[in-house]
Order: sequence, then C-alpha cells, then structure tokens
Amino acid sequence: MYESEHTQFIKALKDKNPSIEAGQQQGRSLLWDKAPTTLDEQARQRDSRIAQQPYVYQNKL
Repeated sequence: MYESEHTQFIKALKDKNPSIEAGQQQGRSLLWDKAPTTLDEQARQRDSRIAQQPYVYQNKL
C-alpha cells in the first residue's frame, strides 16, 4: 500500500514523540470543544454587542 512521504514523516514523528497527539487534543479542547450556550446566554451576548461604525478608521464626529 502506498504512503506518501508526508504520511511517513508524520508517523515517524508520532513514533518518536507520542505526546504530540495528547497535546493536539488539549489544544483543540481549548479552542473548539466548548459546552453549548443557552438561549438566554446567546440573547445576552447579542444584546451586549456594540455596533461598529461603517468605516473604522474614520474619527468619530
């Protein structure tokens, strides 16, 4: 079965350092694996947003 050089490199890297996968899962959990927010929390976040002016680099008059 064919394996590209990239796949071989990744497998060798994971064999040398088995903690890489655990670090990847830990990083993913920090950014992506979040508990769903309630509808009340979503409404609060939507209501507390501050509208951005159309052209952000223009001074406020």
